[in-house]
Amino acid sequence: MNIKLITDSACDLSIDFIKENDIDVASLMVNLNGEFIPDDLGQTLNHEDFFKLVKEGAMPSTTQVNVGTFHKMFTKYVEKGNYILYIGLSSALSGTVSSAITARNMVLEEHPDANIYVLDSLSVSVGEGLLVYKAVEMIKNNVPIEEIIDYLESIKRKVIHAITVDDLNHLKRGGRISGAVAAVGGLLGIKPTLKIDDEGRVLSAEKFKGRKKALKSLVQQIKTNGENIEDQIIFICQADCIEDALEVKKMILEEYKYKVRDIIITSIGAVIGTHGGPGTLGVVFIGKER
Repeated sequence: MNIKLITDSACDLSIDFIKENDIDVASLMVNLNGEFIPDDLGQTLNHEDFFKLVKEGAMPSTTQVNVGTFHKMFTKYVEKGNYILYIGLSSALSGTVSSAITARNMVLEEHPDANIYVLDSLSVSVGEGLLVYKAVEMIKNNVPIEEIIDYLESIKRKVIHAITVDDLNHLKRGGRISGAVAAVGGLLGIKPTLKIDDEGRVLSAEKFKGRKKALKSLVQQIKTNGENIEDQIIFICQADCIEDALEVKKMILEEYKYKVRDIIITSIGAVIGTHGGPGTLGVVFIGKER
């Protein structure tokens, strides 16, 4: 069984990991100052330059992957005889998975024997990336695609996202909070935390006075809701705040006496970075429940 793994650029995995594991990536798009740029894991526009532009006042917007892109991608691999597994950004946050389902149905009309599986991650950024990472491990171990899908479906609502943002105005622009809340929070130095629910939606969690307390709360989330942390790979995603990410990694290692399987730090890309803004930082792990 030759499985072709496909994801989208909202997974925020490193381009090196993607290339090393021969994963194909469907790029969402970012409208930046009137120019549409593919969010291709920093290849067209690197992450540092993107966040520099945002800090200078750029107000990007994002668009989902269209049906035609998926149709072309799926057809290519079906004609090579591949089984296809696409793991996509939460359907509660983007129409990208819907585009993939429509494209799959179109390809099945043309190739009735095709094997195309679309998995809604119900996650964002490296929450989606964690499922891709798990799929890679299982494919390397020659696990049948049906078992891979069953396993990913069984854990996807246990993928915990503990997120904080630095600037409330990006959440305001995305409609997550009101202008009044953003203004007051900014004046008081309030740093909100966010979570993802079982439907894959972004919800407000706790609010903290100051960045340091917010970062500590992310580590506390692991202690409160983590399971078998010593056997896990914990992901930290960061938007132009690598020093904070390294500090959070240090806190996790100290909390667990360096007994975690691994901690992987990745950069948040343009699509997720558009909505969270510079300073967004997330810790993602498998836990008990969302």
